[in-house]
Amino acid sequence: MSLRINDTAPDFNAQTTQGEINFHQWLGDSWALLFSHPKDFTPVCTTELGCMAGMADEFAKRNCKLIGLSVDSTDDHQLWQQDIEETQGHKVNYPIIGDQDLAVAKLYNMLPAEEPGGAQGRTAANNATVRSVFIIAPDKTIKMMLTYPMTTGRNFDEILRVLDSIQLTSEFKVATPVNWKNGDDVIIVPSVSDEQARELFPSGFKTIKPYLRTTRQPGQD
Repeated sequence: MSLRINDTAPDFNAQTTQGEINFHQWLGDSWALLFSHPKDFTPVCTTELGCMAGMADEFAKRNCKLIGLSVDSTDDHQLWQQDIEETQGHKVNYPIIGDQDLAVAKLYNMLPAEEPGGAQGRTAANNATVRSVFIIAPDKTIKMMLTYPMTTGRNFDEILRVLDSIQLTSEFKVATPVNWKNGDDVIIVPSVSDEQARELFPSGFKTIKPYLRTTRQPGQD
């Protein structure tokens, strides 16, 4: 079964570098960022895991938990974490899921369900599609999915920007325009009438076209 935006994020039990978890229980009433890796001790992923360790406080400010996944054992993850801290200058303080049997990768459609075997003997090239990012809301629904090629490091500043947009637009009747950054003007959604907009956005709004109205980002006062 394929996954789509607003589908419930599949639940699972798994071993992590911080012990066994049930994913939905671990999520609780927080947002979550689940990001996956095709193999331990790979160069691009080493930089990504280190970057996320350095950005953990920014995600925590947004009530967003971080959790990684790689298709090797948690023992290998523990050894890899030492390399990550040594080379990237940040200690990994979030859990990394061990997915030796590929169960979570398959559950999240990163590998075909019929893919045989486990992680043993596989290479990063075999697992090229295990390079995905999911933003999951407190109601356990998937709000964003992205998959990157192995040779392109992920832009987690962009992921943080997307999280800001999703959290804002889930609270207010707005959308964010192209290249929006936190604090920029936003778009009033078309389902809101001008009369409603005057009540909802007391700072006023600008009508560019009947379907395109901009206003100051809510919550900035």
